[in-house]
Order: sequence, then structure tokens, then C-alpha cells
Amino acid sequence: MAGVGTLTTEYRWLLPAALVADPDEERPVRRSTRDWVVDTICFVLGYGFTVLATIDLLQPHPTIVPQWQGTPHWLVWLDFVAGTLLAAALWWRRRWPVWLALGAQPLGLFTVSGAISGLVLLFTVAVHRRFAVTAAITAVTIATNAVFVGVRPEHNTGYWEGLIWSVVIIAIIVLWGMVVRSRRQLVVSLRDRADRAESEQQLRVAQARVLERTRIAREMHDVLAHRISLLSLHAGALEVRPDAAPAEVAGAAAVIRASAHQALQDLREVIGVLREGESDPATAPERPQPTIAELSALADESRAAGVRVRLDLGLESSDVPELTGRTAYRIVQEGLTNARKHAPGAVVNVAVGGAPGSGLTIEIRNPWPIPGAAGVALPGAGTGLVGLAERATLAGGRLTHWRTDAEFSLSAWLPWPAGGTA
Repeated sequence: MAGVGTLTTEYRWLLPAALVADPDEERPVRRSTRDWVVDTICFVLGYGFTVLATIDLLQPHPTIVPQWQGTPHWLVWLDFVAGTLLAAALWWRRRWPVWLALGAQPLGLFTVSGAISGLVLLFTVAVHRRFAVTAAITAVTIATNAVFVGVRPEHNTGYWEGLIWSVVIIAIIVLWGMVVRSRRQLVVSLRDRADRAESEQQLRVAQARVLERTRIAREMHDVLAHRISLLSLHAGALEVRPDAAPAEVAGAAAVIRASAHQALQDLREVIGVLREGESDPATAPERPQPTIAELSALADESRAAGVRVRLDLGLESSDVPELTGRTAYRIVQEGLTNARKHAPGAVVNVAVGGAPGSGLTIEIRNPWPIPGAAGVALPGAGTGLVGLAERATLAGGRLTHWRTDAEFSLSAWLPWPAGGTA
């Protein structure tokens, strides 16, 4: 026997629209342990009342249902059969609540012992079906009880009094079922909202991790570009001076080897950061990023590569906020790289100054270019200054650059809040 929710398409058109479950209604699922316990209790209550009511009606003076004293024995046994059928139907009430509630109506015209089972079926409809279906079944049940009160009247009770009490009991059962349904829908809604909130939180975490990996990769890209430029500069010097002294050649080769080794390490770290799933970015230690305190070391490194750098650091590096100092380091690093690319042999003047409240200023100047200087072609995408401008903007500052016939200048301003480091 197939349920309403599982009827094939070719037979669904034979059913009244009110009896066909909506797509949003609950689908039959395997009964859980709790469902088995509840169904067993409902069956015991329904069939237990049927047995007790039948035995009581067979007595000359009933005590459980005294208002139906004197019922003929044939009607008592017919009532028992009807009550048994209704109690047995309780095992399938979750699967076909509407069908079973409708099927119980003819039996409800005369049965007394099946009253509990009939109320349980009505309660199931109120719990598992929408209001329109529940209201229709309730109306049919009230009409059935109107006939029942006339067919099997109670002793010492008028027709309208019996009907009113029946309607009151039916209304209580239906309202109870609707409250249970509303509570279940609220729980489902809250659970869905919690699931969506958890999914959104996981998405935000994933996005934050991707952004963090991208940020770290950009930082490493700047470092890698700087080292490769030094590597290319030393290699170019060896190419230009093949007759250099062995000590100079050995020193340049050592610098090339160390720079290549470090560049390879940096490249591995970039690939490791960009490769998703290799490790958990939340637990992996982040590479320490250079700040303004490393500007002197950066200048020394460039001087060792043959670049003439004049660094004027007119502030205490320990007072500069971390983000501002890191951004300043990257700007100076990219400025020195650009000078090696486009103005080899020129003197690069770097001035860094400022104070809390007024901001941090960076000025990088170099001649453009030196006539007759042998340049070395360094690889690059031509977007270094664009990236610097973006970095400065994200840090809350600004970056400008201009070129005259004799000089190239790069100027940057970064925020330095009053009150110390950030």
C-alpha cells in the first residue's frame, strides 16, 4: 500500500487537492527509537481504552463509560472491532495521517471504544499537515461527532450539550497539535539559521585565510624581487669585467651563490603559502616581516651590490607603528630596486623622517639616468610602482612619483598616529 507522499504521478490526479501533501510537508522517514516508543504508547493507550471500554460496556452497570449503559451486545462487539481497527491504524499514522483520519470518520459515527485512537489520529494531522488540511479534517470530524451524538446519545445529557463537549475536546486536541507543529517548525528554523551562520563563518574564515596567504605571498614577492635584482646585478658585473681579479670574481660568485640560495628559499615559501591544503595557515608560523628597523641593513646590502646609497633616517625606528614601518620598508626596497634597474651607477638618496601625529615621509631621489653608464637588464613586470601605490593606499597613506630631465623622485606619506606604536 502506497502512501500519499509516494503515489506515482499517474495516480495523483485522482486525489482531492487537499489530501495531497505539499512539497514542503514532511517526508516519511525511518522511525527512530523515540518514534517507536511514542507509537507504542499511543497504541497501548488507544487499544487499552478499547479493551477496557468493551469489557465495561458488557457489564450491567458500566463505570468507565456509564453514559452508554444498556448498549446491545452486538453493538458492543461491533464497537470493539472498530476500536481495534483504529488502534491498529496508529502504527501508520505518521505515514498517512490524512488518509487514516478520513478513514476513521465512518467508524467514528458509532464507536465509543475507538475515541482515544481517533483523537490521536486527529492530533497527528494537526502536527504533520498545514493549517488548511487540518481545518478540513477538523470540520469533517465535528460533523461526524454531530451524527454520533444523535446515533449514540448519552444518558442524562442533551444533544447540544454532548455536541458542545465534543467540539471542545476536538478543539483542544487540534490546538495542541498546532502548537507542537509550530514549535517543531521554530526549532527547524533556528537550526537552519545556526547552520547558515556556521557556514557563513566558515566561509569568512576561508576568505580570511586566502587573503592572508595572498598578503604573505606579496610580501615574499617583494623580497624575492629584491634578491633576484641583486643576483642579476652581480652576474652583470662579472659579465662586464671578465678580467677582474680572482678575489673579486670569487667574492661576486659567493654573493651570487648566497643570493640564489636565499631566492630559492623565498620561492619555496611563496609556493608553500599559495598551495592550499598543504598546512593550516591558522597554526603555521608566519614569516617575520621586515620593518623600518631593517632599513640600515637593506642599505648595506645594496651597497655590497655596488649601489651607492645615502640613507638619512631621521627618527627612532622603535616608535614607528608596525604596519607603517613594514610599508615604509617595502617602499624603500622597491625604490632601490627601481634605481638599480633604470639608473645603474647613480647615487640614490633615501630620506625617511616624520613624527607621531604628522605622519611618516619617505623621499627617494636619483639622477635619471647617468649618460654612458652600463646598465644591466633586470627582469620585472613594470608594475612595481603601481603595487607600491596600492600598498600605501591600503595603509592609509599616499605615494607619488615624477620624473624630470635630470632626476627621478618617489615620495610617500604614511599615517603615524599620535600616541605611540600600533
